[in-house]
Parts: sequence; structure tokens; C-alpha cells
Amino acid sequence: VQLQASGGGLVQPGGSLNLSCAASGFAFAKYAIGWFREAPGKGREGVSCVSSHGITTYADSVKGRFTISRDNAKNMVFLEMNSLKPEDTALYFCNYMSFWGQGTQVTVSS
Repeated sequence: VQLQASGGGLVQPGGSLNLSCAASGFAFAKYAIGWFREAPGKGREGVSCVSSHGITTYADSVKGRFTISRDNAKNMVFLEMNSLKPEDTALYFCNYMSFWGQGTQVTVSS
């Protein structure tokens, strides 16, 4: 199983970033995929999840700003992040079951 997140970077407050997660090694379309984040000094936090049927959930802290989607034909999950805040700064990971991919760093700073 491989999960590779990408798309992070440095952005100013109020800006946007689009994260991608490329998955392989399992029956992608059958499983929910989640995005998590970990900020320095804080525990890992669930950000959003998309079920195999496309049902989405979001942490209260990102509702209305982040949008998760998936493309089963490409085995990919996306996280569109808008109106970014400094408190969104973290290492972002995608997750399937007990598998974690390498994270991508998102830094929101002026």
C-alpha cells in the first residue's frame, strides 16, 4: 500500500492550496480515504474524509473552507483548501485503514 500526498507549500493567510493523494496497492474505490494533519506540538487531527460512495465529512475547524473529493478512475483523493489561516499550518497526511502516506507541508504565513 502506498499513499503519496503532494501539493503543499507556503501561502499567505486567505490563500488557497490544492492537495492531492495518490494511492496504490489496494482496492481504492471500495474504501474511505481521510486527510489528517499534525502541527508542531499538537496531536494528529482528522481534517476530512470521503467514503467509497462519496459521502464527505469535515472537522468543524475547516467546514466551509475545505472540500474533499475523489477520482476512483485515477486512485486519487483531493483536498481543496480555501481561506487558509495560520492555524491550518501543519503536515498533511492521507490515510487508508492503518496506512499513512508521507505528508506534505502546508504553511500559512504572511
